[in-house]
Amino acid sequence: MYRTGIEPPERIWWKKVGRHEKVWVWIAFAWCMVLFAMMPLWHLRGGQNPSGIRHRVDPADYQARVLEFVQEYQVGTDNGLPVVEPPPGSDVYLQASQYAWIPVVRLRQGAEYTLHLSSLDVNHGFSLYPLNINFQVVPGYDYGLRVVPNEPGEFHVMCNEFCGIGHHLMIGKIIVVPDDAAAEGGAGPGGDR
Repeated sequence: MYRTGIEPPERIWWKKVGRHEKVWVWIAFAWCMVLFAMMPLWHLRGGQNPSGIRHRVDPADYQARVLEFVQEYQVGTDNGLPVVEPPPGSDVYLQASQYAWIPVVRLRQGAEYTLHLSSLDVNHGFSLYPLNINFQVVPGYDYGLRVVPNEPGEFHVMCNEFCGIGHHLMIGKIIVVPDDAAAEGGAGPGGDR
C-alpha cells in the first residue's frame, strides 16, 4: 500500500523483543563493559607507558641547571653549540627552546643515564631518529627518562611539535660512543677536544 509522509508506516512496537535479540544486546553490553574496564587497567598494567620521572620546574631554574651542566661537562663545540660528555650514571639535561636543542650530548654505549627534557618557551616534541622515540616537551615540566644507549652512532633529535617559523631548523644531536673510545679520550664524532 502506498503511503504519504503524513501517514507513518506500520510498526511492530507491540511485539516483545525476541530471545536472540536479548542475547546479542547483553553480549554487546558486556563487551562494552570489558573495553571500558580495560582502558584504565591497561594504562596501569600495560607495558606501553614510558617509565620516567615527571615534576614541575620553573623554566628559569631549568635553564640554570642546563647552563651548570654545560659548564661542568663541556668537551667541545659543534656548529656553535656546546658538546657535553657526562659520566655514566649522571643526570643529562637537554633544553628545548625556539629553535634549538641545547646541548649536543655524547653518551657512552651501555651506560645508564637519566635524560631530563624541558622547554623554556612553547610546547616542543622530542623525536629521536632513526629510532621511534617520541615525547611531548612542555614548559614548566621536567620529564626524566632513564636510558641505556645500546648502539653507537649519531642520533638526531628533532622537534615534532610545530613551535614557530624556525621549527624545521630545530635539530639536535645525541652521540653514542663505544665505551672503549670514550675511555681513550678520543674526540670521536661530535666536536673538538
